[in-house]
Amino acid sequence: MTIKKYILIVAFLALAAATPAAAAETLPGPIVAEVVSVTDGDTFKARARIWPGHIIETSVRIAGLDTPEKRSRCPAEAQAAARAAEALLALLEAGQVVLFEVRNGKYAGRVLARVETLDGRDAGQTIIAAGLGRPYTGNARPGWCGGAKAVRSD
Repeated sequence: MTIKKYILIVAFLALAAATPAAAAETLPGPIVAEVVSVTDGDTFKARARIWPGHIIETSVRIAGLDTPEKRSRCPAEAQAAARAAEALLALLEAGQVVLFEVRNGKYAGRVLARVETLDGRDAGQTIIAAGLGRPYTGNARPGWCGGAKAVRSD
């Protein structure tokens, strides 16, 4: 076996070991979490007790929801983003939510979850019904200002 082939095999094995099955794992919930802050219309920071004496704080992206981006170059999108974030803040003002179907997000340190308020309202569906967001399935999405922008943000 040549050194080049050996290095390729070792590199492949290392990459295979670096992608554990846990990366695709979904926790069904319910997981009660405290809302720490709202980042934007579809993301917030939460603190959850995962084991006795173990509390984590992480960003939670609301699964199935897309809202306008605050850092848009389009003023109308930035204004719509502010309205969506304000609506999410008002919806989560009770301070606690229940997370379901929790899984790893695209970005490190963030999870995706279906989110319900303590009184049972689905956060994503509530924002969509208010006209402040749209359903999101993880595919490329169009821009909010009629442009051809297509990005993924899960």
